[in-house]
Amino acid sequence: MTVALLGVFVMQLYYIRQAYSLNSQLFEQDVNQALNAVVTKVQKRNAAVSINRRENQTRRIREAAVRNQAQQIVDYKERFKEEEEKRKKDQQKLIIKELNLIDRELNKAYAQPWLISEKEFVKLSNQNKPLESPLNLDVNLGIDAFGNVVSGQIKSSFVPERVDVFNIAEEELPDTIRYIANDPNTGRPLLISLPRVNSEMTRKFKMEDAIAKHRYEEGMNRLLSDTIPMSESILSQVEDVAKEMQELNVPLSKMVPKDVLDTLIKKELLNRNINLKYDFWVSLAQKDSLVYSKASNPTSGFLPKNTYKATLYNYIIRDPGMLYIHFPTKNSLIFANLGATMASSAALLLVLVFIFSYTLYAILKQKKMSEMKTDFINNMTHEFKTPVATIMIASEALKDPEVVDDRSRVSRLAGIIYDENVRLGNHIERVLSIARLEKKELELEKSPVYVNDVVAAVADSMSLQLQRKDAQLELNLEADDAIVLGDELHLSNVIYNLIDNANKYSGAQPRIFVSTHNTSKTLLIEVRDEGIGMTKDQTKRIFDQFYRVPTGNLHDVKGFGLGLNYVQDIITQMGGSIKVHSEKDKGTTFEISIPLYK
Repeated sequence: MTVALLGVFVMQLYYIRQAYSLNSQLFEQDVNQALNAVVTKVQKRNAAVSINRRENQTRRIREAAVRNQAQQIVDYKERFKEEEEKRKKDQQKLIIKELNLIDRELNKAYAQPWLISEKEFVKLSNQNKPLESPLNLDVNLGIDAFGNVVSGQIKSSFVPERVDVFNIAEEELPDTIRYIANDPNTGRPLLISLPRVNSEMTRKFKMEDAIAKHRYEEGMNRLLSDTIPMSESILSQVEDVAKEMQELNVPLSKMVPKDVLDTLIKKELLNRNINLKYDFWVSLAQKDSLVYSKASNPTSGFLPKNTYKATLYNYIIRDPGMLYIHFPTKNSLIFANLGATMASSAALLLVLVFIFSYTLYAILKQKKMSEMKTDFINNMTHEFKTPVATIMIASEALKDPEVVDDRSRVSRLAGIIYDENVRLGNHIERVLSIARLEKKELELEKSPVYVNDVVAAVADSMSLQLQRKDAQLELNLEADDAIVLGDELHLSNVIYNLIDNANKYSGAQPRIFVSTHNTSKTLLIEVRDEGIGMTKDQTKRIFDQFYRVPTGNLHDVKGFGLGLNYVQDIITQMGGSIKVHSEKDKGTTFEISIPLYK
């Protein structure tokens, strides 16, 4: 069992060590990845700063060019708009000139042609409402005496709407110009419709508009297609940045500030679930020179444990710089990750140790119990052997005819047989009582008992037994309230056992003290002697079954080792408790506490 337990313990330690090693490797891997990420971001940051600086310069030039180009486009649009308005105005003048020419020609061809509006044209065209038409016809007929038409004349007149001012403005000219005139041949009203712009003039205007639009688009495309001047290409910028970063006159502390580096390290560590206190410092790689640090003593001759490093830049000409990071509490994180494993292993080992210890305890207890039972059997055999031998001798004597005839001798032998039978029965009853107590079969007949009288009666019954060893028994029964609820017979046996033990384990001329006194709710009974006493280990086992205190040279102490076990069981069933105080060679005191009867 011990070898197996040690084997399990060693294997658990081995597995925990392997798990610790694996977690350490994973931690180192995460830290190295974090350092590489920090270095990459530092390099990108420096490149980005330089590129942004050049990009800002380029942006300013570009913005100026864009503003200049935008102004050119605005100016160009304004010029085109002005030219278009001028062209439209010239076209309108041509239209009006042409219309005026046509108007003069109509006045020559027709007598008093009237220019009509669209509204008047609609009324003339409406045949359903002739009374609303502005055209009036005057008919004059010559009729003879017989009612025949001999002559006639029809005269038409146009009555225009009354308007305050009739002005043909440029934007109010309709698409069709309409006149109403009298036909010079027939005198009938004639409607004349003319387009505002004739076809030839329309084609001319469309051609002019198309040419102007084409010129506008060409000019706009030319402005938009002009390339905004750039100082350099992106590749050229990167090359210039690389040259700038390799310049020897730029210190590392300027290229990567301390607070920026600290922020990058913290962020990368947190991304990998590493939340530990750390120190870091930056030094030159080619010289033992510190640039800056966030550490207490980073410049010592050797690197402390749990320190990791990485090269900041990939320079060839100048010093690339080294980044160091140190974790003072690395083990706390690893052990925290191993918490579940270590807790389960510790729990398993505790269970195994408990089972192992309990098994050893049970084996040793059984061994001691076996030894005590053997001692009990030997004592019981000796105790039973004496009365049996005495009874046998007395019985054989009764077979003698001479003894039979002597009535006094027969009576004395019969008394001896009776006394030995009673003694043997008492031994058997004690063993059976202990057995019944263990099985909880012994029931006490509880009734009010006056303890002082019980102690006095037991002391009186043991007077002859005490006189044989010249023992002194002192009673100090001071308890005013000495009534408890219990079994008088078994309580008498308890007092008897305690006084008997004090007598047996006290050597020559024992001194025994029995006292009673009260507390608020209990009755205390003390039985004290000045005998051989006991050690602490013996007092712990004094109430165990079959246990007997070694008596050294006193070989006349008899018993089964059941008395004090019986005393404890009886007191417990009465609701009380018993304690023992003893010192080697100074005596022993038993203290019984029983609740008072109310």
